[in-house]
Amino acid sequence: METKQIFGFGFDPEESGHHFLVIIPKASDGKVVIYERFEWDKEKQEQNLDQKIDHRFDRAKVVLSKHKWDLIKDNLREEFNAMLKLSNYKLGAWRIGQVPVQRLFGKEMVVLAWAIEDCDPSVIPNALRNWNGLRQEERWWLYTMTNASTGNIDDKRGWRIALRYALTDNPVAERDYKTSLFNFVSDKMEEYKA
Repeated sequence: METKQIFGFGFDPEESGHHFLVIIPKASDGKVVIYERFEWDKEKQEQNLDQKIDHRFDRAKVVLSKHKWDLIKDNLREEFNAMLKLSNYKLGAWRIGQVPVQRLFGKEMVVLAWAIEDCDPSVIPNALRNWNGLRQEERWWLYTMTNASTGNIDDKRGWRIALRYALTDNPVAERDYKTSLFNFVSDKMEEYKA
């Protein structure tokens, strides 16, 4: 029986070529770039990237300072590895260079990255707390809505601004956030029953 080759965080090129690729520089003052990609060159460990934003197969989605990346990378690793462990997949790790990310994890990651790309680093703990309070399906939906209108690397308007305010400008304690969200949904369900 042939063993699946899984790259980075859950990416299986045999399943689909669609993935996200995080480029992490060595320099501490460098920029982390996240691409959405639709093809994987199985012959190469390091993928060739076309720097054009609207290229058919490589779409740069967001650029973060290395400092901001360092503030979110551990949370992302823990979240993704918890899901990989449930599926009995090899756990992933962030390393210098290129790290592939399975497409659904990539969508979740980009939602968080879009929210913090232009914020003050001091509000990133709020963004993490609020991002952690969302279910995966909610993060996927946010990605789909934002990507449809402002998904390119320089589209810093509309939904991208809304994501920033929704995740960073809401300093709610994690326990309170989940309770508030539950109460909000419960209240809305009662309204619809009436």
